Amino acid sequence: MTDIEDLMSRIRAFAEARAWERFHTPKNLAMALAGEAGELLAELQWLGDEEIAAALSEQDRRDRVRMELADVFMYLLRFADVTGIDLAQATLDKMARNELRYPVEKSRGKSAKYDEL
Repeated sequence: MTDIEDLMSRIRAFAEARAWERFHTPKNLAMALAGEAGELLAELQWLGDEEIAAALSEQDRRDRVRMELADVFMYLLRFADVTGIDLAQATLDKMARNELRYPVEKSRGKSAKYDEL
């Protein structure tokens, strides 16, 4: 299994080899991330849940979704790298916060926001 640091290092080397560092500002990376998330969404737009499941069983659609998901992940990793944010630790911290905000006994089976539980 590849870890986050390995992926970030590979993406960093890819950008450095092309002298793209000056383009990879936090603002530009956040905008690119939002754009790629939009492209991922566009693959599923107008489809119902059953239609999405069927679409993802088609290899062509699945490959397109897979590549858009990879784009989102790569921009997220690059943003974390450029800003010096430890994405793994941030995720662990957020999960700990969510566990406090959404205790199982209050939130199980509910979609309400933490301040509505």
